[in-house]
Amino acid sequence: MATSRIKGIPVTLYERTQTGIDAANRPIYTETAITVDNVLIGAPTSEDVTNEFNLSGHRIAYTLGIPKGDTHDWNDVTVEFWGRKFRTVGVPTQGIEANIPLDWNMKVQVEAYE
Repeated sequence: MATSRIKGIPVTLYERTQTGIDAANRPIYTETAITVDNVLIGAPTSEDVTNEFNLSGHRIAYTLGIPKGDTHDWNDVTVEFWGRKFRTVGVPTQGIEANIPLDWNMKVQVEAYE
């Protein structure tokens, strides 16, 4: 992995596991808190905010940089940092590890959740 002076922060990712089905045949999930270290948090571009709001009605709050080698599922999950909870929006975008010089190769956008 590349070494950089840029450092991310620990982020709590709430992984969902299906534990059953309710009376209406909908899945029941349990969330497990997992700490993911070295996650970058940045402001989304105004274009990203506008596009996502126009397409889905979600208001993007931050863009997260996920460290190389991370294997967690970042689709439609709750994350927590800076004492607030957020929900991931859209599909994470990922680049080829070997072609990216820093320690992060995936981006996911989040909106305020609570």
